Order: sequence, then structure tokens, then C-alpha cells
Amino acid sequence: MTPKKTTTKSDAGEWRTATLSRIRTLITEADPEAIEEIKWRKPTNPAGVPVWSHDGILCTGETYKDKVKITFAHGASLEDPTGIFNASLDGNMRRAIDLKEGETIDAKGFKTLVRRAAAFNVSRKPPTKSGPRRK
Repeated sequence: MTPKKTTTKSDAGEWRTATLSRIRTLITEADPEAIEEIKWRKPTNPAGVPVWSHDGILCTGETYKDKVKITFAHGASLEDPTGIFNASLDGNMRRAIDLKEGETIDAKGFKTLVRRAAAFNVSRKPPTKSGPRRK
């Protein structure tokens, strides 16, 4: 008889950690200039939320009991020809991707969204003045 494996709380979250790690890799591959920060730490979420930026927020990665949610700050403004967005579809600003245990993401389509989000942010950045300084 095979002994029953006891699942610990850390074991239960391994798929979420692995999924977020995969997302992190895809973002870095899509936009090497993207910066990752951890924001919004609080007692109920001491690990905080990873936030990726490039001239503004690209997306956030949140873990929940049953999913990993990748929310694009300006997702409603991005073309999504492969239909990766599957959550927060009714809003006029954000769009999200919910990934449940065992699901994989379309890497090519996801990287395209990251690049589009970065281009969107850059296009909204006010132009900088260049040329000689006035005295």
C-alpha cells in the first residue's frame, strides 16, 4: 500500500508560483526594458503584488486560491486577436487573463499583448523637449 501524501499549504500553492514564474519569463522575453516591482504589501498579503512597468503599468500578477490573474492596466485599449483576455471584459480600461491550475497560456499571443501594452504606454508619454537650453 502506498502511503497517502499529505498536501501542505506550500505544496498547494506551487502551481501558482510556477505560473507566475512563467509569466515573469514571458514578460522579460517580450519587453526586456520592463521593470518588475512588488507593490501593495499588507498584512493580508505580505508578499505583495508583482507589477510590471514600462513608461507606466503594463500588468499585475495576483494569486488567488483557484487562479492566477494577470491584469493589463490598459487592456481595453489593446487589440487581442487571439482572444487571450478572458476576465474583466466589461470594463472600459482593464482586461485580465485568469489561469487556473493545469492551464497554460499562449506564449506568443501573451508576448504580443505585453509589447502592445508597452507601445501603448510609450505613445501616451508626453514628448520631451530637446534642443539647446534657453538662459
